Amino acid sequence: MNYINPILRGFHPDPSICRVGEDYYLVTSSFEYFPGIPLYHSRDLVNWKQIGNCVDRISQMPLSGTADSGGIWAPTIRYNDGTFYVTAFILGKGNFIISTEDINGSWSDPVWIAMDGIDPSIYFEDGRAYYCTNAREHPDREEISMAEIDIRTGRLKSGIKALWTGTGGGYMEAPHVYRIGEWYYLLTAEGGTDVNHTATVARSRTLWGPYEGCPDNPILTNRNDTSRNVQCAGHGDLFQDQRGNWWMVHLGTRLSRRTMSYLGRETFLAPVRWEDGWPVVYEHGRALISCDAPLWAAQQERKGLAFDFADKEWEPQWLFLRQPDPSMYERGGGRLRLHPAPVSFESLTSPAMAVVIPLDFECRTETRCRFEPEKAGDEAGMILYLQSDFHYRICKRRTDRGDFVTVEKKAEDFIQTAYEAAVEKGDIRFRIDADKESFHFYYAVGDGPFQFACRVSTRFLSCEVAGRCFTGLLTGIYALCEEKTGAAADFYEFFMN
Repeated sequence: MNYINPILRGFHPDPSICRVGEDYYLVTSSFEYFPGIPLYHSRDLVNWKQIGNCVDRISQMPLSGTADSGGIWAPTIRYNDGTFYVTAFILGKGNFIISTEDINGSWSDPVWIAMDGIDPSIYFEDGRAYYCTNAREHPDREEISMAEIDIRTGRLKSGIKALWTGTGGGYMEAPHVYRIGEWYYLLTAEGGTDVNHTATVARSRTLWGPYEGCPDNPILTNRNDTSRNVQCAGHGDLFQDQRGNWWMVHLGTRLSRRTMSYLGRETFLAPVRWEDGWPVVYEHGRALISCDAPLWAAQQERKGLAFDFADKEWEPQWLFLRQPDPSMYERGGGRLRLHPAPVSFESLTSPAMAVVIPLDFECRTETRCRFEPEKAGDEAGMILYLQSDFHYRICKRRTDRGDFVTVEKKAEDFIQTAYEAAVEKGDIRFRIDADKESFHFYYAVGDGPFQFACRVSTRFLSCEVAGRCFTGLLTGIYALCEEKTGAAADFYEFFMN
């Protein structure tokens, strides 16, 4: 049966997966966004539903002051003896484990692990737990290392031992250990999470090694192949379905322009077969958009998102920067009210902004806003947000000259007003139509027809232009002010399709 990658589109990097019976659970990185570590469920591998976020309490994992692409990196999810475990790395604080016995309930506060390295993973065997990162037993070389831990306290129960030094691709990370048949397999990523990204594998007859590398490493990469629409393939997690078939989830990037992508790294699904005791990913180790594989359900067409703010509770798709202030948000009864503070996007704090992940390159987003600014600097509208110094927005803004609909572009230290037109009082609707090359901005006063504001290139919101951007574009609504207090903005609907 044919399916189309990616299975999770937009900002969904560093996927990890586990199976419990016929249920599959998948997590990805969330970096500086709250709630953190989105959790997805599927029973067929190609149709996924977000059922929550593993980090959903500010007290659980404070993110105040987190830099762009900081925060929570590369989670791993595993199930053992009735309990789900997620482990991840948070920049500046280290590695942690959270757990739950109810996948639809709350997750624990973090247990911190006294082991260096990033992209941690857990392996369970015979009642013992082993922790694996790219920590170095020998500081003069790259390697993947492991230690036995107490899963309840995080205490190390053994020394840290190096398992493998990789293939020389550099930036060894994302280790996972599996026992498959009579072999232990160590899956890693090399090359950095850019165009040189790869997945490599080694195996051993014993858990602690020595591990020998696959003669066909890397087993997954799209490097040096600019003819393909997928780049940056790597960082995978192997698993077996209930029918005995093998698969890998991994990250990859689809290009919006020749060498650029604004959606960021996405989650792909790869069929895996075994030859001479080694995994073969896809047909020849190259990530593909269209795949034929032994699925048991058809992939459904993409569905849009529609939010009417009828309830006080936030849907799991909504994200906030760093550590949001709950007093800035008031929702229910068909309205979301944003109370702004004099907080800029560049301040590494948390402005009054709520965003979601775009559904694809070709995407339309629309909202309705009631906003009457009181002072110069008050503004509210829609935003396309990549990181603190790369974002576009369309808004209603008060200046010393009056109230205007404005489209503003910011790319590092370059700020441009791409459109400006005077606007009267009354409700205003904003719309952004996206494709691979351009964002098209529209607005309408009341129930009147949409007016075209301007077209801007997607180029400056690509991760490649921003540099060291591990996230991807998000879109949503916001309100800002320059003085201590500003006019509140009411949003009555938010659509994406």
